[in-house]
Amino acid sequence: MNLSIAEENYIKSIYKLEEGGESVSTNALAYELDTKPASVTDMAKKLKEKKLIAYEKYQGINLSSEGKKAALQIIRRHRLWECFLVEKLSFSWEEVHELAEELEHVRSEKLTNRLSEFLGNPLIDPHGDPIPDAQGKMGKPRVQTSLHKAKANRLEVMAVSDKSTALLEFLNTKGVRLGTQLEVIERYEFDNSIEIKIKNQPAFTISEQVAKSIMVKPI
Repeated sequence: MNLSIAEENYIKSIYKLEEGGESVSTNALAYELDTKPASVTDMAKKLKEKKLIAYEKYQGINLSSEGKKAALQIIRRHRLWECFLVEKLSFSWEEVHELAEELEHVRSEKLTNRLSEFLGNPLIDPHGDPIPDAQGKMGKPRVQTSLHKAKANRLEVMAVSDKSTALLEFLNTKGVRLGTQLEVIERYEFDNSIEIKIKNQPAFTISEQVAKSIMVKPI
């Protein structure tokens, strides 16, 4: 099915907002896409005609099984391009999201599958998110907890839940990446900040907000 870039962006956003299993309100979608609720209503009608969503006025939006399939293909392309940009072109993880936003609209299935093979069919992207396979099956996210809640003191970074450029740049300057092993030195009750140490580096302190965004597993 031929979808415009705008239609693909809508479908991907509905998928993201639907992850809690709820219907997506036009207001929530308008906020996510930084557009007017009236524009969302117009697009919802188009997507309903193409049988990609179920939509009734005032009752919210849900992806149909076709819509879900299309969303997973877009997410697959996005996350594979992120892997390619980081692994093969040495972009850092805070730079790749916006580039992948553009590249995800290149719809050639042959290209997507070749890209996946070239990368060794990766299961996760550079931020730790699972990559759907060619059939649209999403791997299970790994069991992981936030650094804020982790009980163990020796941990490995598995993902980041916040993809903002500012956070990723901050983590980069501190040497925190996927696979980084770190040790919790101290947890400060006063403001829930955490002092951590990475091998061959001086210890440093991160805020509660940053700790909540870093997903880890015990070593």
